[in-house]
Amino acid sequence: MRRAIMAGLGLTGLLAAAGGCGSAEKDAALPSTGTTASVLRAYAESGTFAAWADDQTAITYDPALVPIGANATVTVSPAVVETVVQLDIQGLLPSRGYGAHLHTNVCGAKPDDAGPHYQHHHDPKAAASPPSVDPSFANPSNEVWLDFTTDVAGTASVSSTVQWRFDQTTPPRSLIIHTEHTKTAPGKAGTAGTRLACITLPE
Repeated sequence: MRRAIMAGLGLTGLLAAAGGCGSAEKDAALPSTGTTASVLRAYAESGTFAAWADDQTAITYDPALVPIGANATVTVSPAVVETVVQLDIQGLLPSRGYGAHLHTNVCGAKPDDAGPHYQHHHDPKAAASPPSVDPSFANPSNEVWLDFTTDVAGTASVSSTVQWRFDQTTPPRSLIIHTEHTKTAPGKAGTAGTRLACITLPE
């Protein structure tokens, strides 16, 4: 089950507020601040977790920890020099910690299909396997981390603000939920245990 809302944001609107939704997609690109073009576009992607299928937006790989029927919304709100990403989720296990990050590829039949973490500055020594575990690159300033702990009802809401914009040609394409909060020590930085579930994000 899928619901996607997208909206283009003009510069005036972005300075006033990062959010805003509509029924049609319209990109409002600003001049790049780096070597690659960036796009200012807000969207919200919602899905109800189910088993893998070609048209399934939200996939659970472990229904014991991310039950079928749980639902989540990922909201991306870009501004001129930053991006806010929010995760709202319901129907998980109560009072339990989970890790969550944005990844480079769309969700697939296997958890690893989503690829590595999305990084603003790519770790040159890392690949999808082994992943980036250097805290100089695998950190919440260079990646989007959305670790959370559910309340007694199994719900959570968490946001992350990074001081950069997603690249227009290679934006993050999925959010992965992991078994535990993200580690930060050298050699383990960015790791958060097994991949439990995945939400595919729009291009």
